[in-house]
Amino acid sequence: MSDVNGVMMQYFHWYSPDDGRLWDEVGRQADTLAQAGFTALWLPPAYKGIGGSREVGYGVYDLYDLGEFEQKGSIRTKYGTRQQYLQAIAALHAAGLHVYADAVLNHRIGGDATETTRATPFLQEDRLHPIGELQEVEVYTHFSFPGRRGQYSPFEWHWPHFDAVDYDAKTPEPNRVYLFEGKQFDDQVALEKGNFAYLMGCDLDFQNEEVRAELTRWGQWYLDVTGVDGFRLDAIKHIAAWFFPAWLDELERYAGKDLFVVGEYWSSDLHTLHGYLDRMGARMSVFDVPLHYNFHAASRSGGQYDMRRILDGTLMQQRPDQAVTFVENHDSQPLQALESVVEPWFKPLAYALILLRREGYPCVFHADYYGAEYEDRGRDGQPCRIVMPSHRPLIDKFLYARRHHAHGPQYDYFDHWNRIGWTRLGDAEHPRAMAVLLSDGVGGSQWMEVGKANTKFVDLTDHVKEPVYTNDAGWGEFHCQGGSVSVWIQAM
Repeated sequence: MSDVNGVMMQYFHWYSPDDGRLWDEVGRQADTLAQAGFTALWLPPAYKGIGGSREVGYGVYDLYDLGEFEQKGSIRTKYGTRQQYLQAIAALHAAGLHVYADAVLNHRIGGDATETTRATPFLQEDRLHPIGELQEVEVYTHFSFPGRRGQYSPFEWHWPHFDAVDYDAKTPEPNRVYLFEGKQFDDQVALEKGNFAYLMGCDLDFQNEEVRAELTRWGQWYLDVTGVDGFRLDAIKHIAAWFFPAWLDELERYAGKDLFVVGEYWSSDLHTLHGYLDRMGARMSVFDVPLHYNFHAASRSGGQYDMRRILDGTLMQQRPDQAVTFVENHDSQPLQALESVVEPWFKPLAYALILLRREGYPCVFHADYYGAEYEDRGRDGQPCRIVMPSHRPLIDKFLYARRHHAHGPQYDYFDHWNRIGWTRLGDAEHPRAMAVLLSDGVGGSQWMEVGKANTKFVDLTDHVKEPVYTNDAGWGEFHCQGGSVSVWIQAM
């Protein structure tokens, strides 16, 4: 479940520099981030991937190599060495911040040697109907980790530990998935492509008892070595849902404490997300992908989005205690695989919605906070330069308002096509009230109740200069500009 009134940051983006300095940067920023109002950091995958020092982390090769061994052309990872990683976690803990590790359990990529076995070919788009007979294949499924030489774990991976691959070195063919003899695609996965158990690389066979035991040993080792407070689980819709309850229960028993866990189940279908969370019980939250898509659509609607519906069909609205809300992430950012950009002008509105309401556990994206500039190839194959502006000045103000004013009863005013607002009336510990008004179209005003009679309110964002004074009944006429947000807080 979420940290009450907490805020996490995703402290990386897809194009974070591959200079090995991110862990050091995390440590230096720990106190500043805590003072700003963050309570936890989600850090990127810390182990060695197929790309060595250039690997973002999701092409995972060796879960035990945290930047310690000469493997895949480097000792360090993209973000630094094992020592730097552990020092960063210690600095975050010293600043009072929780740390969530990114766990990529679905696949392995970059095997050290090939093995010969038999498999049935399928098309990538259809995992239900074979397109050929059982055939001999040569596959990169032997992971011996020669650079690590058995340190931390003697376990080596062979083809029986996987159920499918997408590459046959003997007879390479594009657009194929090869299901190994005697195997089946895992059940309780997403139904896209008929069965979406296979994503990439060598797909772990969660039916295999040795695989499950090794993942448990790794999880226990990782908790011992790093002391992290929880996990962000990658690509969970491709992994048998029945695996996680037992795995997480065992890790919590081992750790002797509750672990916060958020899963990445990338689906805009709310019914699917409800079904998954029902299976997990209280063990896991998931990212509110439907809310992200609402933000994406609203940001591209030119003021024609019905803002009264902005929370409809979202986990934030229907399952707030298990919703991790976000505006953008490394997969949805420009030029990435799940690109679904929230346009820069709308991001302050979106961040106000996730940071200043009581529902959900908000996650701020590194590139939205600090800004980002990078180059890659677009969908047309042509070079493209991207500049993502920093929204830190406003996000910092929202974080301040969240700590000091976003408490107590919440009254909603979602009754205008463009302008929506809400108020927080405060509680015994945080008595100062707040009113938030935003518009994706023209500016205007809204009468809202804040429960403070004859009281002065000022716009924390400084977008509207004139103060608002409430009447004898504790109502005020609050304003915002067009395509903007104003956060009205009770003056000192």
